[in-house]
Amino acid sequence: MNFRCSSAPLADLGCDGLAIGLFSSTWEQQLAGLLGPRASEVQALLEQRQFKGKPREQVTLTLPGEGAKLLLVAGLGEPEHFDTQGLRQAAARLAQASRGWYLNSLGLALPLEAFAPDQALGALVQGSQLALFQDLRFRSEVEPSGDPKEICLQGIAESLQEQLPQQQAICAGVELARELVAAPPNVVNSLSLEATARSLADEFGCELTVLDEAACRERNMGAYLAVAQGASIPPRFLHLVIRPNGVVRRRLVLIGKGLTFDSGGYNLKVGSSQIELMKFDMGGCGAVLGAARTLAQLKPEGLEIHIISATTENMISGEAIHPGAIVTASNGKTIEINNTDAEGRLTLADALVYACGLEPDAIVDLATLTGACVVALGSEIAGYWSPDDTLAAQLNAAAQRAGEGLWRMPLQASYKEGLKSGIADMKNTGPRPGGSITAALFLQEFVNAEIPWAHMDIAGTVWSEKGRAQDPAGATGYGVRTLVEWCLAIAAEQKEGLSQ
Repeated sequence: MNFRCSSAPLADLGCDGLAIGLFSSTWEQQLAGLLGPRASEVQALLEQRQFKGKPREQVTLTLPGEGAKLLLVAGLGEPEHFDTQGLRQAAARLAQASRGWYLNSLGLALPLEAFAPDQALGALVQGSQLALFQDLRFRSEVEPSGDPKEICLQGIAESLQEQLPQQQAICAGVELARELVAAPPNVVNSLSLEATARSLADEFGCELTVLDEAACRERNMGAYLAVAQGASIPPRFLHLVIRPNGVVRRRLVLIGKGLTFDSGGYNLKVGSSQIELMKFDMGGCGAVLGAARTLAQLKPEGLEIHIISATTENMISGEAIHPGAIVTASNGKTIEINNTDAEGRLTLADALVYACGLEPDAIVDLATLTGACVVALGSEIAGYWSPDDTLAAQLNAAAQRAGEGLWRMPLQASYKEGLKSGIADMKNTGPRPGGSITAALFLQEFVNAEIPWAHMDIAGTVWSEKGRAQDPAGATGYGVRTLVEWCLAIAAEQKEGLSQ
């Protein structure tokens, strides 16, 4: 998708399609300001359609005469409720409405007065491009989508044109994550994820370390290998390093759960468990690899970024781990496996120990970890846990800028009682109540207390059954934008500190 910035009036953009957003209380005045002499004609058509400017209201008009032939109108509600997320969603809805019209250029005009220029640019580009994303790899026949060849962002100064590559790099990371998560488990597995990581390393000049089963065994990764031992496809522990062009001032680690298919093991998923969708159990890995694709292109100044994923599948076989087995993680802690379907935390345990060995300034892990988090927060908000208030605030701010729902959850220390085992150091699951909290408490046992750490449970947000404004149905690519925003903010903070 090509984008162009312009501060010229809408009528002077030379577009064959126009897309505008109007507030409910002032839509007639806005229309006059945007369309000039054509406004009265369009107003009559909108009144005929009983347009009120309500949120999510949308009208498509074909216009006679010279100039643009297509006009897409979106209702925005009241101005005081129109925030960055509303801007992003309006851009997404209008972009989707332009599909099938085969436009050469779509002029997109939304009210931007309340937003910082770079904030508006990000919302418009990400909202529209990600809304038009289609994954057609597995179709035998693909028909043209009729998407516009170009979107012209009216009201965005031409000087911001140079920021478009960064925004499109962010979109490219989200799209990679969507493709990885959406692909079936006979296409995406530990070996193909290794190939993806190698491709990123080759394209952007990153360093890649891959640990096979033998290398993991040398590092005593007993928790991770317990999950992998039932799989027919060998495990791969991925460690991708993005280095800055200059001096390293901060070292960050992003860890993604990489279960390419989760059968539940001998605690087999049954009933309404959606076993056919368990290809998305590597959503955390997809998110960190998507973020890596963006960050490797942008190379934030002063940041050394480590991307880690312990990839495998959780299967049933004669070699698969038994319920009741006891395994030893790489930090020496013994774990009684009372549920083989709580496997993600086992792989993350050894990944976290490995990450701590890098002596980073902060660690963030992402995982489709618990159904309990879905029950608590639904499909639009991920939960996150952190004992570090500074890191928690940073992630919250990053998620707000990214337009991704995120809510801090409690690390209730007393709930650790539910993880006690009678014969080992701990069990891998606690009681059903507070299940997402005990999962986070389990992970905390494998993190050095001195290192700021946060865990994000993205089980509800990684997949959208019906689709949302900027997320077509299926894989959402959730987490990429929050991670990128967090890293870019850390880099900017470091640069500002040096300049003072």
